[in-house]
Amino acid sequence: MSLEALNERVKRDLSYLAYGGADWVYPTSHAEGHVYDTVIIGGGQCGLGAAFGLLRERISNILILDENVEGYEGPWVTYARMMTLRTPKHLTSIDLGVPSLTFRSWWEAQFGSKSWEDVDKIPRGDWMNYLRWYRKVLNLPVVNEVKLKLIEPAEENVYRLHIEGAGAPSNTLLARKVILATGIQGGGEWHVPPMISKSLPRHLYAHTSENIDFEALKGKKVAVLGGGASAFDNTYFALSEGVSSAHVFVRRTEMPRINPIRQMEGSGLIERFNVLSDADKYAVMAHFFKHNQPPTNETFERAASHPGFQLYLGAPWLDVQYEAEKAVVTTPQGKFTFDFLIIATGLVTNPSLRPELKLFERHIARWNDYYNAPDEIANHMLDAHPYLGPGFTFTCRDKKESKHLHGLFAFNYSALVSCGITASALSGMRYGIPRLVSAVADQLFSDNREEILKNFYSYNEAEFVGEWTERISEAR
Repeated sequence: MSLEALNERVKRDLSYLAYGGADWVYPTSHAEGHVYDTVIIGGGQCGLGAAFGLLRERISNILILDENVEGYEGPWVTYARMMTLRTPKHLTSIDLGVPSLTFRSWWEAQFGSKSWEDVDKIPRGDWMNYLRWYRKVLNLPVVNEVKLKLIEPAEENVYRLHIEGAGAPSNTLLARKVILATGIQGGGEWHVPPMISKSLPRHLYAHTSENIDFEALKGKKVAVLGGGASAFDNTYFALSEGVSSAHVFVRRTEMPRINPIRQMEGSGLIERFNVLSDADKYAVMAHFFKHNQPPTNETFERAASHPGFQLYLGAPWLDVQYEAEKAVVTTPQGKFTFDFLIIATGLVTNPSLRPELKLFERHIARWNDYYNAPDEIANHMLDAHPYLGPGFTFTCRDKKESKHLHGLFAFNYSALVSCGITASALSGMRYGIPRLVSAVADQLFSDNREEILKNFYSYNEAEFVGEWTERISEAR
């Protein structure tokens, strides 16, 4: 099957599902102009999947905004440096149960079914190409090069979105519902320890989430801080790009070996996470954070086989200093001097760090507002996550003020503690997207309840038009 034939198959499959029917949501009028029923912030896999889900529910007055240029949404061809995805290839995600929309269908249409059998893990670049195809074949309404600056209440149940960028059609847009499908960093910010950021000039270090000029690092001595998957992705990438040596420093005395996601994928824990108690949710995520995500065996072996690779276990950084245009790092194993530092220390999640939520942040409940964890598992990083409802809705610190957050949804990494990995891992999206879409649709329906019920009660269009002429039988 060719890609053109697959495109036709997608159209046929969707027609069998009556995809594209008339909207049921009543339009909202506003003096400032058009009001979208839903605006999705982020055109990566989460945003695209959410849009498809809404369209399947006959909610088409939607828009997706993404700050990147077209085709570069998400991390896959920007700052992600792994060779392949870490997710098993057979798991489905944003296809939402439509076989012709799966990555496998897209792959086999181009390379054949035999080629699929030969694939171990999905190559990173091919996943991005699949997302580009998915967006195109579904004709999803994405506007690129638009950045959300601020969400502001416009009136009851309507938000004013302040935007900027080359693709922005205006300075503001109006929306009834706003979905923050803003990825791993969308609930906070990437974290660089102050010991580094306050001691070194900016040109001597970079977080793994940033653009790194590896061409300028050729022949240089580089240090990598962190022991998770991203640290080793960047280590191998740096070595393959020509650094003379890459030294990985891990705080733990042993490499992380267990990937909790692999157990979750077949246990029911992903799809049924929402029925757990708060105590269970917190304990599960505390355990999840404790293990971290290890590098893939392939990435580690490629990096370790390079003569310039060096690994230090039990080697936290105790001090970082700037000396003679170099970074001097002190660890329990001694001092080391480097030309450049790559920081793989992940992110910090907290709604207070998000500029777009500045007007709402004080209302947003965190986990430590609702749950006090036992001392043995208490984690301030988990405590700062927003306490969300099962449909990724923000919860208000004061329930009497819930109207302030009505219509805002966090479908990003910040949902981890409340909703599990259903918005932060490919293996969870097939479960998370339907819940999100259902929650958005439920709110739209409830908001229009009076009008919907009024029209129901006043409906009097005759469906049966048959007539009966009485017959008089003759007496016998």
